[in-house]
Amino acid sequence: MTTTPRQLVLDWPHTPSYAREDFLETPGNAAALTAILAWPNWPARTLMLVGPSGAGKSHLATIWARQAGARVVDAAALTRDALPEIAEARALLIEDADRAAAEEAALFHLLNLARERGVDALITARAPPDAWGLKTADLLSRLRLAPIVALGAPDRELTQAVLVKLFNDRQLAVDPALIGYVALRIERSLDAARALVAALDREALARGGPVTRAMAARLLRDDEQTG
Repeated sequence: MTTTPRQLVLDWPHTPSYAREDFLETPGNAAALTAILAWPNWPARTLMLVGPSGAGKSHLATIWARQAGARVVDAAALTRDALPEIAEARALLIEDADRAAAEEAALFHLLNLARERGVDALITARAPPDAWGLKTADLLSRLRLAPIVALGAPDRELTQAVLVKLFNDRQLAVDPALIGYVALRIERSLDAARALVAALDREALARGGPVTRAMAARLLRDDEQTG
């Protein structure tokens, strides 16, 4: 029995582009995109962008941060000592605010400082603030004042468009039927799409051939078994 020799593959990092032109607009995310691009004419100084992991929050948030010249803050890494310097920013992107459980007080004071100084802020989270389990009532009240725009999990249309773009970014020519096959079976998440395309790229390079449906089927089956 003979086997196809596998080539050594160097796993070069492939950084996704968060440029505005690379955001794939669909009916499911159009309202969120419109809200982000409406800055600085927001109805309030603070806007909250909510959606599941892999829905495109980071991409939209990065578009806004570049447009607004915002300072990016990881809510889970907030500390009281850093607040005065952070609040000097002209605008703030507060990422993953629902993961700031240990730093509720710091987040509350940062929002107060931003309000006092007229700083615009975009807050990202996986769910609305009532679902965060907050212990600070004043923080919850403050967050409830922010208008919310929601992103759902990617639909099939967006999943297919993302797959096409990811394959094109890696200069991989694939059959459109393979795109449809994968889009029907993959987890509806942009992160999952990136991971699968990266794995298919590595497999094709190792085998010295094109990406095939058999490769995709095997990787999807492996994901199901380990998930």
